[in-house]
Amino acid sequence: MARATKDFPKWQTVYWYFGRWRDDGTWQRIHDSLRAQVRQAEGRHKHPTAACIDSQSVESDYGGEGCGFDGGKKVNGCKRHALVDTLGLLLRVKVTGADASDQAGALLLLARWNGACKKLSRIWADGMYRGDRLTLPALSLGILWTTVLRPAGAKGFVLLARRWVVERTFSWLNRSRRLSKDYEGLTESSEAWIYLSMTRLMLRRLAVY
Repeated sequence: MARATKDFPKWQTVYWYFGRWRDDGTWQRIHDSLRAQVRQAEGRHKHPTAACIDSQSVESDYGGEGCGFDGGKKVNGCKRHALVDTLGLLLRVKVTGADASDQAGALLLLARWNGACKKLSRIWADGMYRGDRLTLPALSLGILWTTVLRPAGAKGFVLLARRWVVERTFSWLNRSRRLSKDYEGLTESSEAWIYLSMTRLMLRRLAVY
């Protein structure tokens, strides 16, 4: 173990670069560049035209600024609001306290509308995202907000068109040990680690194309 630690810089140096690249957007720019490459390798345009949105509540091990209680899922921690393309690749993520509503998180994502999202014309969402509070801001951006609901009378697990894509993305994130819980004191750090997790996934894909 002592020999292995000599292969890495001091943790203070590593953390300084992590914080700097988090704050100046370097991690996200690297992520977005790789996403464009993966989409093109899959025969898609680098800018998607459709996306899916959902949220994931996770327990907090630190109790940082984004900590809150999700009464519906009985989780004390943070909530990850994610927008993904039809391949499940991350477009935007916003981390809030778990007590934030899905609609509030979606509005925060809409407020970050630029770059990779500029060609989006449709977003699929579940029933928690219904209402003019979201459809009207989306229309102002030229986006059709489409709600995908469970069939009437359905019981148990039902695979719903489009919505399963973002659920798969959350399962990818859960495979990263750093994201099994929320360990960060700052929501910006939580978001940076999510972009880093997806960056690793895309690098592995690009290596086999």
